[in-house]
Amino acid sequence: MMTHLTQFNSLAKPLFEERKAAHEICRLFNKSPSKGNLKRIKELFAQSGEGVIIEAGFHCDYGSQVQIGDRTFININCTVLDAPIVEGVITIGSDCLIGPNVQLLAVSHAVEPKQRLQKENFAAPITIGNNVWIGAGVIVLAGITIGDNAVVGAGSVVTKNIAENTVVAGNPAAKIRDI
Repeated sequence: MMTHLTQFNSLAKPLFEERKAAHEICRLFNKSPSKGNLKRIKELFAQSGEGVIIEAGFHCDYGSQVQIGDRTFININCTVLDAPIVEGVITIGSDCLIGPNVQLLAVSHAVEPKQRLQKENFAAPITIGNNVWIGAGVIVLAGITIGDNAVVGAGSVVTKNIAENTVVAGNPAAKIRDI
C-alpha cells in the first residue's frame, strides 16, 4: 500500500510552527466560516481551483502541498493530515464530492515499536481523480490513488488503489461494480 514513503519529524520546530499556524487558520474558519476565512484556508493550499466550496469543520495540518481542482465540494468536518515535505501530498481533482467526516490521511507512523519511539512520521501522497464521489465517513490512507469517476461508499476504509469508473465500499473497501 504505502510505497515511496517520506520520513519527517513533525515535532521539529519549523514544522511544528507551520502546523500551529495552519491550525489557527482552520480554527478561525470553523468558528466563523466567512468568505474571508475561507480565502485564508485556500491560501494555505498549493492550488485551489475555481468554485471550490469547503464547509465548516475543515482541518488540515499544513495545507502547503494540498491541490484541489475546480468545482470540488468538501462537506463538513473533513480532516486532511498532510505533510509539507512531500510535493502534491494530497491532490483532489475537479468536480469531486467529498462527504461529511471524510479523513484523508497521508501521514502515518512506524509499525515497529522502537521506530515509533523516534517520533518520526511517514507520508505518502493521496491522489483523487476527477469527478470522484467520496461518501460520508470514508477514511483514505497514505499512498492511495482513486481513479476518475470512482464512487467510495459511506464508511469505507480505502487501503488499496481504486480504479476509475468503479464503485467500492466496506472495510477494507472492495469493488462492488463498474460504472
